Amino acid sequence: MREFGYQRVFDVHGAVALLGADPDARFLGGGTNLVDLMKAGVERPARLIDVRELPLDGIESTPDGGLRIGATVTNSDLAAHPEVRRRYPALTQAVLAGASGQLRNMATVGGNLLQRTRCGYFTDLTKPCNKRVPGSGCPAVEGEHHNHAILGASEHCVATHPSDMAVALTAFDAVVSYETADGPGESALAEFYLPVGDTPHLETALPPGALITAVTLPPNPVAANSRYRKVRERASYAFAIGSLAAALDVQDGVVRDVRLALGAVASRPWRARKAERLLTGGPATAEAFAAAADAELEAAETLPKNGYKVPLTRNLVVAVLTELAEESAR
Repeated sequence: MREFGYQRVFDVHGAVALLGADPDARFLGGGTNLVDLMKAGVERPARLIDVRELPLDGIESTPDGGLRIGATVTNSDLAAHPEVRRRYPALTQAVLAGASGQLRNMATVGGNLLQRTRCGYFTDLTKPCNKRVPGSGCPAVEGEHHNHAILGASEHCVATHPSDMAVALTAFDAVVSYETADGPGESALAEFYLPVGDTPHLETALPPGALITAVTLPPNPVAANSRYRKVRERASYAFAIGSLAAALDVQDGVVRDVRLALGAVASRPWRARKAERLLTGGPATAEAFAAAADAELEAAETLPKNGYKVPLTRNLVVAVLTELAEESAR
């Protein structure tokens, strides 16, 4: 590991100024991803700017009835917060499914959003990778790709985004707030992650030197009837091979509102807007759920070893929406 400097900061403007003065530095939250990448030699910062003591560790209701979640809130505190559990249960479930208690106690909300792909080629310095070295190639296309993307990928990268939490936040229209040297800004999470295209190394719309300060969830009544379902290759903690955050409002057998976001199928959480449009105003039946899932997955482009994700994702959508519909009818 490259030797690095370390500095703890206590105010947001000071943190942003420090990074601006040293572009080779990195912000350090819980370090559950960054430190691993440093050990592997993928990340080689000259300095770590520890932001854990910034006053960004609160969760509070917004005037319009939403929730504002500070960037340094730990995943454990987020999952346990009573208002998150009551108003956005799928978010609690996603966080609890994401990692062990020890990791949740360290990992932060801001860091979770910025974690990098777990593609083996990305972390192996002996292999090319367009995310790590732009223009070097994507060996996963012809190599090991059983857990790689089926939606929104390109010949330049087929990696998937690893976050469970981000899938639930995407389903509920979360907004990311950040601070830059020029002042504050914000981005809808649905637009925060950039399409792969031919620049997979550019992953987010976060301006250079920006520090995530909060994530805001707007008021969303349908989110109270929500669920996160994760499929993984072993029962203990593992990255998803498919996941779904879903919320459903049914009245008299008709879908009044629905939210769907897919995980482990793309380089970013995939908001299933086509499926949502087809379902809204229609019958809350397994047949309708399957048809909507099929329509969303028409755009899937599979590789030889990851085609199983299409039926897996379809079955997830049908199973979870059926469960939610049955619960609404009780």
